[in-house]
Amino acid sequence: MAEAHQAVAFQFTVTPDGIDLHLCHEALRQVYLSGLHSWKKRFIRFKVKVNRRRDFSFIFCVFASVHSQYMSTDSQKIVGGVLVGTGLWVTIIMIMRNVLKSLLSWHGWMYANHGSVSWTTRIWMLLVKVFSGRKPMLYSFQNSLPRLPVPSVKDTCKRYLESVRPLMEDEQYERMKGLAKDFEKNLGPRLQWYLKLKSWWASNYVSDWWEEYIYLRGRGPIMVNSNYYAMDFLYVFPTSIQAARAGNAIHAIMLYRRKLDRAQIKPLMLLHTIPMCSAQYERMFNTTRVPGVDTDTLQHMNESKHIVVYHKGRFYKVWMFYDGRLLLPREIEQQMERILADQSEPLPGEERLAALTAGDRTPWANARETYFGRGKNKQSLDAIEKAAFVVTLDDTEQRYDEANPVKSLDSYAKSLLHGKCYDRWFDKSFNLIVFKNGTMGLNAEHSWADAPIIGHLWEHVLSMDPVRLGYTEEGHCCGQPHPNLPGPQRLQWDISAECIEVIDSSLAVARVLADDVDSHIFPFSDFGKGLIKKCRTSPDAFIQIALQLAHYRDKGKFCLTYEASMTRLFREGRTETVRSCTVETCAFVRAMIRDETRLKLLKVAAEKHQNMYRLAMTGEGIDRHLFCLYVVSKYLGEDSAFLKEVLSEPWRLSTSQTPLQQVELFDLVRHPEYVSSGGGFGPVADDGYGVSYIIVGENLINFHISSKHSSPETDSHRFGANIRQSMLDILDLFQLDKKTK
Repeated sequence: MAEAHQAVAFQFTVTPDGIDLHLCHEALRQVYLSGLHSWKKRFIRFKVKVNRRRDFSFIFCVFASVHSQYMSTDSQKIVGGVLVGTGLWVTIIMIMRNVLKSLLSWHGWMYANHGSVSWTTRIWMLLVKVFSGRKPMLYSFQNSLPRLPVPSVKDTCKRYLESVRPLMEDEQYERMKGLAKDFEKNLGPRLQWYLKLKSWWASNYVSDWWEEYIYLRGRGPIMVNSNYYAMDFLYVFPTSIQAARAGNAIHAIMLYRRKLDRAQIKPLMLLHTIPMCSAQYERMFNTTRVPGVDTDTLQHMNESKHIVVYHKGRFYKVWMFYDGRLLLPREIEQQMERILADQSEPLPGEERLAALTAGDRTPWANARETYFGRGKNKQSLDAIEKAAFVVTLDDTEQRYDEANPVKSLDSYAKSLLHGKCYDRWFDKSFNLIVFKNGTMGLNAEHSWADAPIIGHLWEHVLSMDPVRLGYTEEGHCCGQPHPNLPGPQRLQWDISAECIEVIDSSLAVARVLADDVDSHIFPFSDFGKGLIKKCRTSPDAFIQIALQLAHYRDKGKFCLTYEASMTRLFREGRTETVRSCTVETCAFVRAMIRDETRLKLLKVAAEKHQNMYRLAMTGEGIDRHLFCLYVVSKYLGEDSAFLKEVLSEPWRLSTSQTPLQQVELFDLVRHPEYVSSGGGFGPVADDGYGVSYIIVGENLINFHISSKHSSPETDSHRFGANIRQSMLDILDLFQLDKKTK
């Protein structure tokens, strides 16, 4: 998704100051630190689990055995029985966990033909269910997930060359082929040794370096470049009362957090059987990205009992608990009403303070240390950074307007992506934005987790809001206001003139970036996955090939294409890249341009795309391996012309599917209006497109397109028209109308 922008802009520096040793020691040190960090996280999870369950039986048994000499014979027998039983129980658990890990290391099920399941796969799935246990909790499978495998250098180089073949002239390709062969024979095996060592020692050989170097070390603005957004329902407007919509949404989010804290959320499982890693959920709440001069850090609090609300330039601290219980929706609405009714003016510098989080990172880090290190500024900043999340009561109105669908949705997307550049706290794990007319959405920071994680929360909120929580006939939250509820606490600031200059400077940078965003959202309702499946084609492959055809029609050429895939079948897995522009896809597109209806070429291209997706999901992708090899080469002080060239290639088309993960929460057959608009992200390359899409129900696909106004090569609305036409043209190849007749 948005990580493609950071991957393109990736600049790596290692400065082992004060270390007068060969840099290979620095590489080994980094591998050691990765493993140490990984084991610390495991210990913390174990400690939390013990505290949550209050399971002190093992400690009791040890204590009892030490003092067994003071017990009677019968007591010793009882204690001995408990110890033996505990030991047997632990042994069985360990055996089941390791058997399940072995089972989950097999991925043959992914290569079955669509609609058919072999007996081997059925038996395997049955065994997985047996060893998974009954009613697993969110983190039940973490220790049973296999480690992400390290592909061979030879395979990665081979697949890389295959991926760039349609994009290079013969001479350029032969040159790249020579660089790859030299790398594979000389430097590659040496770098691979360090990655193998790291993969044995750490939980995941990619994720910690990916988080640090792709996200946290980026010095440019995270607004637009990294943060992404999620939209409300497309056609349903549960209430037009801003405070009421905020009340239900905030209450639903806090209920989700409570279930998350208790690990009561069901783990996501493919085919209702195969578990995916849940590690990314841990930092969803109470988390802030803290700026640093050279690198940012993620600050996570174990618990936070308040949120922070921004409205018309003022910040408020709102407690979410009263008398030991969570506030009810009507009580939260009551607090929002008090904020909306407040007529006080913002303090000097307060209104645009959040612009610091929208500009470059280093000036924000310096300002934070200089102006927010003590006094009321520190206390107020702490309140924001330690809040469960941030809410913006936006003073603008955004909504899908049937009379003007294009302009209304484009404005809505830009507002969620960047707003006024100073009315969202972009460092927070996520911001809930509630507009004046009751429409809402999210803006999420990217480093702590990927979009499907925040999407899981958002599905929960949308499913609870109008149906389970509901509203009165007047549009208020159900229930009654609280007569004795203390009001919100206004945060206090003492912002100097020098600090205001830094704020204005950051705002100027952010506004240039925001004004350049050309955003276009359109619901494609001509057909959806229902009709695509009748073509016996993967919906994702169908859309990706349509995007290639649309891009060729738009620009007259092919480009390196980024499609985000997940690697959560492995412990602490995040994403991998599917390079969607393949030789097979290009052959099909050229045939279409020549008006040759080549259905066979389409099917070959679709199968190739599906195979690429399977490889990415099963740890056999290209880009994360190349990225980690590059990191090791920098720690070793080795320059690789091959890796340098690979890592500098721009992704001019970056794409991502927003999956609907909890289908059971929405009855789209009876209530097709309860569909989310999905979400999107900012443009990736200066002269490229960012495309996000969500397949909703059987008959709707929502596309979110972004590019830059400053590029003469791009136009988001033109590209949207090309996508629509390409989807229709590809469907025509299957001649479903004739087959039906």
